[in-house]
Amino acid sequence: MYFDHRFHLVHLNYLKYHISPDSFIKKLIEDLIIVCIMELKCKCGSTCIRTAEEILIQNKEAFNPCQQCETIPLKKFSPLSEQINLNIIDSQFERCSCGKRHLDITVAHVLKLMVDEDLQNELSTLRNTCVPLITPAYPLQAIPYLGDKSLIVLSPKMNQQCAERILEEIPEVKAVIKGETNKTVGIKDSSHEPHVYETLAGCDMRCDIINTPQGPICLHKDQSEIHIEFPAHRSPKITSTSLFMKKHCIDSDFTVLDATSGPGTLGIFSLMSGASRVVFNDLWKPATNMTALNLEVNGFKVDFFDETLEKCMIAHGEQFEVYNLDIRDLGSVLDEKFDLCIIDPFPGVNSKEFVESASKLARNILVIE
Repeated sequence: MYFDHRFHLVHLNYLKYHISPDSFIKKLIEDLIIVCIMELKCKCGSTCIRTAEEILIQNKEAFNPCQQCETIPLKKFSPLSEQINLNIIDSQFERCSCGKRHLDITVAHVLKLMVDEDLQNELSTLRNTCVPLITPAYPLQAIPYLGDKSLIVLSPKMNQQCAERILEEIPEVKAVIKGETNKTVGIKDSSHEPHVYETLAGCDMRCDIINTPQGPICLHKDQSEIHIEFPAHRSPKITSTSLFMKKHCIDSDFTVLDATSGPGTLGIFSLMSGASRVVFNDLWKPATNMTALNLEVNGFKVDFFDETLEKCMIAHGEQFEVYNLDIRDLGSVLDEKFDLCIIDPFPGVNSKEFVESASKLARNILVIE
């Protein structure tokens, strides 16, 4: 579960039960129809999920070094064992009194444990150790200094035992994921099986901060189930959407169908840009769950959400709805013409059929290349 829910009874059918009052109440609780009102809470029970305002206020200098922070320079393409003695690396190695360590030192600690577990050899380099994913992630001017629980480690060369050691012995790490970085997480279309990474230890909830002309968007995602994107100073997808809106004079009181929404980036940007209504949709159920979460996080109140629902509307608010459908099936549930349909297809997918379906639902279609 990603969220706490408040449950409201909306239907009683007393004639259905020929049982005692106590048994009736028990049965009723089991069978009740529920309406779910979202409250932000991570599945791990910790404070991984925060509002955009909290994240932006608390993380302005999250990865900056203090005046006392220092580190030894490490070459990423040279064997680490030729630069330092791996045996001296522990949780306090090169840690400043402020509690932070340079990212390279943290990755060196990861490599040391992987060597201990025979997953890497002593000639391994920092470059081929793992993909370090900081959280919250935003464009940085320099390599970050990390505090506790600010890094997710992704590596194809990982096992359960090593992952648990990394999580226990390296304070900066909040999760360890096993996966091939050249394979995109998610599902191409309804004819393909989904691909996910495996979370071996910890909680893989991350946050990316995306810069937009309307202000930053905070995007939470379970990283083992949602594709990786590295925040840049200027997002190409946001730029393409913004320029398309200007070119087609889509600037106020407009409607948008974000037909392949992922975790909600472009639809949320549309709401921030003045859209009166946005319909989010994605075939990948974890993506629609994250969309609902990210709407709430960024200040768009979710009135209803039920993460157990599939192949239908799973959430809605005053200005939006969230669907979990194949884009080609949207015409069966949506009877309106949107001002704009945004299609951001999965890598390697031919979007021709998507565009044909979208042409029945929207006056303008933007395909993100």
